[in-house]
Amino acid sequence: MENNSSDLAGKTVLVTGASSGIGAATALALGRAGANVVLAARRADACAPLAQEIVASGGKALVLKMDVSVEADVQQAVAATVAHFGRIDGAFNNAGLLGTASPLHDTSSADFDAVMRTNVAGVFWSMKYQIEAMLKTGGGSIVNTASIGAQVAFANLSPYVASKHGVMGLTRTAALEYFTQGIRINAVCPGPVATAMTDIGFGSRDNLHAAMLSAPAGRAGQATEIAGPVLFLLSNAASYISGHGLVVDGGYTIQ
Repeated sequence: MENNSSDLAGKTVLVTGASSGIGAATALALGRAGANVVLAARRADACAPLAQEIVASGGKALVLKMDVSVEADVQQAVAATVAHFGRIDGAFNNAGLLGTASPLHDTSSADFDAVMRTNVAGVFWSMKYQIEAMLKTGGGSIVNTASIGAQVAFANLSPYVASKHGVMGLTRTAALEYFTQGIRINAVCPGPVATAMTDIGFGSRDNLHAAMLSAPAGRAGQATEIAGPVLFLLSNAASYISGHGLVVDGGYTIQ
Protein backbone atom coordinates (compact mmCIF):
# COMPACT_ATOMS: atom_id res chain seq x y z
CA MET A 1 0.00 0.00 0.00
CA GLU A 2 2.94 2.34 0.37
CA ASN A 3 2.91 2.88 -3.41
CA ASN A 4 -0.37 4.77 -2.96
CA SER A 5 1.24 7.22 -0.56
CA SER A 6 3.54 9.17 -2.89
CA ASP A 7 1.49 12.31 -2.23
CA LEU A 8 2.83 12.25 1.34
CA ALA A 9 6.17 13.62 0.09
CA GLY A 10 6.81 16.97 1.72
CA LYS A 11 3.86 16.57 4.10
CA THR A 12 4.41 16.89 7.84
CA VAL A 13 3.14 13.91 9.81
CA LEU A 14 3.23 13.54 13.61
CA VAL A 15 3.56 9.99 14.97
CA THR A 16 2.90 9.30 18.66
CA GLY A 17 4.32 6.19 20.27
CA ALA A 18 7.03 6.35 17.62
CA SER A 19 9.81 4.72 19.64
CA SER A 20 9.00 1.08 18.86
CA GLY A 21 6.64 -1.40 17.25
CA ILE A 22 3.97 -0.14 14.88
CA GLY A 23 4.84 3.50 15.56
CA ALA A 24 8.50 3.02 14.64
CA ALA A 25 7.69 0.99 11.52
CA THR A 26 5.22 3.63 10.36
CA ALA A 27 7.61 6.50 11.04
CA LEU A 28 10.25 4.81 8.88
CA ALA A 29 7.71 4.13 6.11
CA LEU A 30 6.64 7.78 6.18
CA GLY A 31 10.27 8.82 5.89
CA ARG A 32 10.73 6.60 2.86
CA ALA A 33 7.60 8.16 1.36
CA GLY A 34 9.28 11.58 1.66
CA ALA A 35 7.26 12.96 4.56
CA ASN A 36 8.59 15.26 7.25
CA VAL A 37 8.27 12.92 10.22
CA VAL A 38 7.79 14.04 13.82
CA LEU A 39 8.64 11.17 16.16
CA ALA A 40 6.97 11.74 19.52
CA ALA A 41 7.31 9.35 22.46
CA ARG A 42 8.02 9.15 26.16
CA ARG A 43 11.30 7.41 25.26
CA ALA A 44 12.62 10.09 22.96
CA ASP A 45 16.12 8.59 23.12
CA ALA A 46 14.81 5.46 21.39
CA CYS A 47 13.52 7.65 18.54
CA ALA A 48 16.94 9.15 17.79
CA PRO A 49 18.23 6.19 15.69
CA LEU A 50 14.98 6.16 13.74
CA ALA A 51 15.32 9.87 13.02
CA GLN A 52 18.89 9.33 11.86
CA GLU A 53 17.72 6.59 9.51
CA ILE A 54 15.04 8.86 8.06
CA VAL A 55 17.53 11.68 7.52
CA ALA A 56 20.09 9.30 6.00
CA SER A 57 17.49 8.23 3.44
CA GLY A 58 16.94 11.86 2.44
CA GLY A 59 13.99 12.67 4.67
CA LYS A 60 13.44 15.13 7.47
CA ALA A 61 12.76 14.20 11.07
CA LEU A 62 12.10 15.85 14.41
CA VAL A 63 12.18 14.02 17.75
CA LEU A 64 9.95 15.21 20.59
CA LYS A 65 9.65 13.87 24.13
CA MET A 66 5.94 13.55 24.82
CA ASP A 67 3.59 11.62 27.08
CA VAL A 68 0.09 11.49 25.57
CA SER A 69 -1.42 11.05 29.03
CA VAL A 70 -0.35 14.63 29.83
CA GLU A 71 -2.44 17.20 27.97
CA ALA A 72 0.22 19.91 28.16
CA ASP A 73 2.74 17.56 26.51
CA VAL A 74 0.36 16.93 23.62
CA GLN A 75 -0.38 20.61 23.12
CA GLN A 76 3.32 21.48 23.20
CA ALA A 77 4.20 18.70 20.73
CA VAL A 78 1.70 19.97 18.17
CA ALA A 79 2.93 23.53 18.69
CA ALA A 80 6.56 22.40 18.28
CA THR A 81 5.65 20.55 15.07
CA VAL A 82 4.04 23.65 13.59
CA ALA A 83 6.92 25.86 14.76
CA HIS A 84 9.51 23.54 13.15
CA PHE A 85 7.80 22.57 9.88
CA GLY A 86 5.23 25.37 9.51
CA ARG A 87 2.17 23.13 9.57
CA ILE A 88 0.84 19.68 10.34
CA ASP A 89 -0.73 17.71 7.49
CA GLY A 90 -1.19 14.31 9.07
CA ALA A 91 -1.03 12.43 12.33
CA PHE A 92 -0.80 8.83 13.43
CA ASN A 93 -2.02 8.65 17.03
CA ASN A 94 -0.51 5.33 17.94
CA ALA A 95 0.68 5.60 21.56
CA GLY A 96 -1.10 3.08 23.72
CA LEU A 97 -1.04 1.12 26.96
CA LEU A 98 -2.10 -2.51 27.40
CA GLY A 99 -2.53 -2.50 31.15
CA THR A 100 -2.22 -5.44 33.52
CA ALA A 101 -4.00 -8.63 32.50
CA SER A 102 -6.52 -9.65 35.16
CA PRO A 103 -10.21 -10.46 35.57
CA LEU A 104 -12.36 -7.35 35.85
CA HIS A 105 -13.05 -7.75 39.58
CA ASP A 106 -9.30 -7.92 40.25
CA THR A 107 -8.45 -4.94 38.05
CA SER A 108 -7.41 -1.91 40.06
CA SER A 109 -8.95 1.50 39.55
CA ALA A 110 -5.43 2.85 39.07
CA ASP A 111 -4.80 0.46 36.18
CA PHE A 112 -8.16 1.31 34.59
CA ASP A 113 -7.44 5.03 34.90
CA ALA A 114 -3.94 4.69 33.42
CA VAL A 115 -5.17 2.76 30.38
CA MET A 116 -8.08 5.10 29.73
CA ARG A 117 -5.95 8.21 30.20
CA THR A 118 -3.36 7.03 27.67
CA ASN A 119 -5.56 5.28 25.13
CA VAL A 120 -8.69 7.47 25.19
CA ALA A 121 -7.78 10.84 26.71
CA GLY A 122 -4.46 10.74 24.84
CA VAL A 123 -6.23 10.28 21.50
CA PHE A 124 -8.79 12.95 22.41
CA TRP A 125 -6.11 15.51 23.28
CA SER A 126 -4.02 14.57 20.23
CA MET A 127 -6.95 15.09 17.87
CA LYS A 128 -8.04 18.25 19.67
CA TYR A 129 -4.77 20.07 19.06
CA GLN A 130 -4.01 18.47 15.70
CA ILE A 131 -7.43 19.46 14.35
CA GLU A 132 -7.01 23.02 15.63
CA ALA A 133 -3.76 23.27 13.69
CA MET A 134 -5.15 21.61 10.55
CA LEU A 135 -8.16 23.91 10.41
CA LYS A 136 -5.78 26.84 10.04
CA THR A 137 -4.02 25.35 7.00
CA GLY A 138 -6.86 23.81 5.01
CA GLY A 139 -7.19 20.31 6.40
CA GLY A 140 -5.32 17.05 6.78
CA SER A 141 -5.66 13.41 7.69
CA ILE A 142 -5.56 11.61 11.03
CA VAL A 143 -5.26 7.90 11.76
CA ASN A 144 -5.80 6.56 15.28
CA THR A 145 -4.66 3.15 16.46
CA ALA A 146 -7.64 1.17 17.67
CA SER A 147 -7.48 -2.62 17.70
CA ILE A 148 -9.52 -5.68 16.90
CA GLY A 149 -10.24 -5.17 20.59
CA ALA A 150 -12.69 -2.55 19.30
CA GLN A 151 -14.48 -5.37 17.41
CA VAL A 152 -14.22 -8.34 19.76
CA ALA A 153 -13.37 -8.88 23.42
CA PHE A 154 -10.29 -10.35 25.06
CA ALA A 155 -10.65 -11.89 28.50
CA ASN A 156 -8.72 -10.25 31.33
CA LEU A 157 -8.15 -7.01 29.39
CA SER A 158 -11.34 -5.10 30.15
CA PRO A 159 -9.77 -1.59 30.41
CA TYR A 160 -7.85 -2.10 27.14
CA VAL A 161 -10.88 -3.40 25.24
CA ALA A 162 -13.07 -0.60 26.62
CA SER A 163 -10.45 1.96 25.65
CA LYS A 164 -10.24 0.75 22.06
CA HIS A 165 -14.02 0.92 21.72
CA GLY A 166 -13.60 4.49 22.98
CA VAL A 167 -11.01 5.23 20.29
CA MET A 168 -13.47 4.14 17.61
CA GLY A 169 -16.17 6.33 19.14
CA LEU A 170 -13.88 9.35 19.06
CA THR A 171 -12.76 8.55 15.53
CA ARG A 172 -16.27 8.27 14.11
CA THR A 173 -17.58 11.36 15.87
CA ALA A 174 -14.65 13.54 14.85
CA ALA A 175 -14.87 12.23 11.27
CA LEU A 176 -18.51 13.32 11.17
CA GLU A 177 -17.67 16.78 12.49
CA TYR A 178 -14.70 17.63 10.27
CA PHE A 179 -15.05 15.87 6.89
CA THR A 180 -16.61 18.97 5.31
CA GLN A 181 -13.71 21.05 6.64
CA GLY A 182 -11.11 18.97 4.83
CA ILE A 183 -10.01 16.69 7.66
CA ARG A 184 -10.38 12.93 7.30
CA ILE A 185 -10.19 10.83 10.46
CA ASN A 186 -9.89 7.05 10.44
CA ALA A 187 -8.55 4.25 12.61
CA VAL A 188 -6.49 1.16 11.98
CA CYS A 189 -7.50 -1.96 13.92
CA PRO A 190 -4.54 -4.32 14.09
CA GLY A 191 -4.85 -7.93 15.12
CA PRO A 192 -2.07 -9.61 17.11
CA VAL A 193 1.23 -8.17 15.88
CA ALA A 194 4.69 -9.34 16.93
CA THR A 195 5.64 -6.42 19.17
CA ALA A 196 6.87 -6.16 22.75
CA MET A 197 3.43 -5.03 23.98
CA THR A 198 1.67 -7.97 22.32
CA ASP A 199 4.21 -10.36 23.84
CA ILE A 200 3.16 -9.10 27.26
CA GLY A 201 -0.50 -9.61 26.46
CA PHE A 202 0.05 -13.22 25.35
CA GLY A 203 2.68 -13.96 27.99
CA SER A 204 5.55 -14.46 25.54
CA ARG A 205 6.41 -14.40 21.83
CA ASP A 206 6.14 -18.20 21.76
CA ASN A 207 2.61 -18.02 23.20
CA LEU A 208 1.69 -15.43 20.59
CA HIS A 209 2.91 -17.61 17.73
CA ALA A 210 1.14 -20.67 19.15
CA ALA A 211 -2.13 -18.76 19.51
CA MET A 212 -1.98 -17.54 15.91
CA LEU A 213 -1.39 -20.96 14.31
CA SER A 214 -5.16 -21.53 14.13
CA ALA A 215 -5.85 -18.13 12.55
CA PRO A 216 -6.34 -17.94 8.75
CA ALA A 217 -2.93 -16.31 8.28
CA GLY A 218 -1.32 -18.90 10.56
CA ARG A 219 0.97 -16.32 12.12
CA ALA A 220 1.13 -13.01 13.94
CA GLY A 221 1.38 -9.84 11.91
CA GLN A 222 4.48 -7.72 11.52
CA ALA A 223 4.61 -4.03 12.37
CA THR A 224 5.46 -3.21 8.76
CA GLU A 225 2.18 -4.84 7.70
CA ILE A 226 0.30 -2.22 9.70
CA ALA A 227 2.42 0.68 8.45
CA GLY A 228 1.28 0.24 4.84
CA PRO A 229 -2.44 0.53 5.62
CA VAL A 230 -1.76 3.55 7.85
CA LEU A 231 0.05 5.33 5.00
CA PHE A 232 -2.84 4.47 2.70
CA LEU A 233 -5.36 6.05 5.10
CA LEU A 234 -3.17 9.14 5.47
CA SER A 235 -2.78 9.54 1.73
CA ASN A 236 -5.04 11.00 -0.94
CA ALA A 237 -5.69 7.45 -2.18
CA ALA A 238 -8.14 7.28 0.74
CA SER A 239 -9.75 10.65 -0.02
CA TYR A 240 -13.30 9.22 0.17
CA ILE A 241 -12.74 7.32 3.41
CA SER A 242 -13.47 8.82 6.82
CA GLY A 243 -14.79 7.42 10.08
CA HIS A 244 -13.62 3.93 9.16
CA GLY A 245 -11.85 1.33 11.29
CA LEU A 246 -9.63 -0.66 8.94
CA VAL A 247 -9.14 -4.16 10.33
CA VAL A 248 -5.66 -5.57 9.59
CA ASP A 249 -5.58 -8.91 11.34
CA GLY A 250 -4.73 -11.73 8.95
CA GLY A 251 -8.33 -12.90 9.15
CA TYR A 252 -8.31 -13.32 12.95
CA THR A 253 -11.81 -11.87 13.45
CA ILE A 254 -13.55 -13.72 10.60
CA GLN A 255 -13.35 -17.05 12.38
